[in-house]
Amino acid sequence: MAEEGSISVLSTDGTSSETGSEVTDREREKVKVEDPEDGEMEEMDSSELVLSHQEAMSKVEAAIDEIVSTDSLLYDLPPEVTLEEVNSFIALEHGQAMLVNVQRADGEVLSVVVVQNGTVLDLKHAIKRHMTLKLSRSKGKKHISWKYIWKRYWLYFEGQKLTEDKKQLKEYGIRNKNEVTFIKRLKER
Repeated sequence: MAEEGSISVLSTDGTSSETGSEVTDREREKVKVEDPEDGEMEEMDSSELVLSHQEAMSKVEAAIDEIVSTDSLLYDLPPEVTLEEVNSFIALEHGQAMLVNVQRADGEVLSVVVVQNGTVLDLKHAIKRHMTLKLSRSKGKKHISWKYIWKRYWLYFEGQKLTEDKKQLKEYGIRNKNEVTFIKRLKER
């Protein structure tokens, strides 16, 4: 008898194999499948038991989408959520991270998650991750020169330039849900 939750496959010649093992051409004709819930045997074409990689991935993605959309903590994440986004959001919910709103020059506000003791460099990396994911989801421009961005713009918080990458955000007074602004650097003479 198979373990609970597994499916036993009986070939037409009466031999048994567990799913996941190789199925020979001879076994591909008709097989009897035992339903683990009610124990009844049902006959089906063995090709129905084999999924292509793409079919398996789409089933997994659909299951993850359903879990994320019905979970009370994760429901507002995008459907094609990454593991990093889930971990950041969970850290935010447990108080291990903070949400920083970054206002761009065009008025758009980006909400990024940074660890509680994060530095200015961590904030810059979070902005980069946020924009990269946003662009890849919108099928827009794929490359941004971040070296150019950080040479041309400052991050400001309450009139202070965030100039030292290794300085912690809390040293500038930045807390959860505070707003940081992108301001274009003026040319120095």
